[in-house]
Amino acid sequence: MNEPMKPMGPRRWQARIFRIVNVPMRLALRLPFPTPLSRQLMLLSYRGRKSGKAYQQPVSYVPDGETLLTPGGGKWKLNLREGEPIHVHLRGRDVLARPEFVRDIDEVVRLLKLLAQVNPRVASFVPVIGAGGEVDRDRLKVAIEHGFSIIRWHVDGLPTSQVASAYSSH
Repeated sequence: MNEPMKPMGPRRWQARIFRIVNVPMRLALRLPFPTPLSRQLMLLSYRGRKSGKAYQQPVSYVPDGETLLTPGGGKWKLNLREGEPIHVHLRGRDVLARPEFVRDIDEVVRLLKLLAQVNPRVASFVPVIGAGGEVDRDRLKVAIEHGFSIIRWHVDGLPTSQVASAYSSH
């Protein structure tokens, strides 16, 4: 006997949509030259910690000085080890980047405001950011307790000027 399907919440629908949209995104982000899409997205390549399976994950980024910032709310980040480099396809180039997980609430608030200022669409997939870019600290505290962080990427093999201008060169 089949059970009736339960309605999905907005986050589950969003996850399903991302799974579908990520297929062509991976292809576009692998191109050997910068594209308009690669101004805001980069492609991470890593292996599953337990399975060893190869993954490619498109993620948004915003430059911050010599580093790149990514909101880390998805399960994909569980396969990363802090400081251990992974392959990243960034603006048409393959580079190595080392993740640093930022979990200090004051620093996460500061970085979320920066992310929302540079890329207002971040608010649509980071639920602790309001429409005006304000951060709900209570919801953020709970999110951090459940694994949310900002990932600060330290990029190897890319001149600082290219990291800083990666977003602004549109």
